[in-house]
Amino acid sequence: MSERDELLELISSWDEIKKEGCAHNIRENGKSIERMSSEHIKIEPKADGSGLDIHIAPGTRGEKVAIPACVTAADINDLVYNDFYVGEDADVRIIAGCGIHVNNGEEARHSGIHRFFMGRNSKAVYEEKHIGKGGTHDTRRVIDPVTEVYMQEGSSLEMDTSQLGGVDSTKRVTKAELAAGARLVIKEHLLTTGNEKACTEFEVTLSGDDSAVDLVSRSVARDSSYQEYKSTITGNARCTGHSECDAIITGGGKVNASPALYAACEDASLIHEAAIGKIAGEQIMKLRTFGLSEEEAEAKIIEGFLK
Repeated sequence: MSERDELLELISSWDEIKKEGCAHNIRENGKSIERMSSEHIKIEPKADGSGLDIHIAPGTRGEKVAIPACVTAADINDLVYNDFYVGEDADVRIIAGCGIHVNNGEEARHSGIHRFFMGRNSKAVYEEKHIGKGGTHDTRRVIDPVTEVYMQEGSSLEMDTSQLGGVDSTKRVTKAELAAGARLVIKEHLLTTGNEKACTEFEVTLSGDDSAVDLVSRSVARDSSYQEYKSTITGNARCTGHSECDAIITGGGKVNASPALYAACEDASLIHEAAIGKIAGEQIMKLRTFGLSEEEAEAKIIEGFLK
């Protein structure tokens, strides 16, 4: 299996996408190398060549679109802008993400700027995975995703994002604005090891009555890695907002969590939670009674925590 094929499978379950014949675009080293639209999902290059416009027709249901990106060469600085237009009453699954494979002493970067324009009463599930592979000595794999979400009345978006090791530096920025009755759920899963650094920033504005957001970040910082979590929820109407940062540190890992709330309406109900700690000793002991070593027990606990 080639480096590209391995990355595609890891970030997008590519074999499944091919079998189903879904709309897709593959990007490798800054260029689109394969593209296919469907009857209801049109993928078109931007006029200036900076990225893609993905148009999902109103009423489209049960379809998928995948736009994975791969970097398999050194000294690549890939910047791409992709816009998703989800039509009224549509209900779709969107699969994205980036994989970088470089060898010792090499560096590569990918920055994907994704914007979502959610039509009235539309629904979407967005899955984004980031993977780093290859050498570990003096290697720099950098992924800096930016996501902007604009949600019309009654729309719903569920984002499931994961980055489980192998990325040396990442800054993950998500901004969203919700109209009346819109609902946004974001679940982040993050693992850093070695000297990796990760920064997550959420900024959500609830502008319409009965809008709601639920931000949940689960992260593990191992070895000498460092993480930052920042979230700001602004309630400008009758709304509900929840932010939760739950982190585990092992070895010399460090985590800095800074959740913030701003209420500009007396009917805004906003809550934030932040918990940082180590793996409980009794959890390790319990698993060791089943014959696992301490290292195996810790790995199992972390695996379950990040699901």
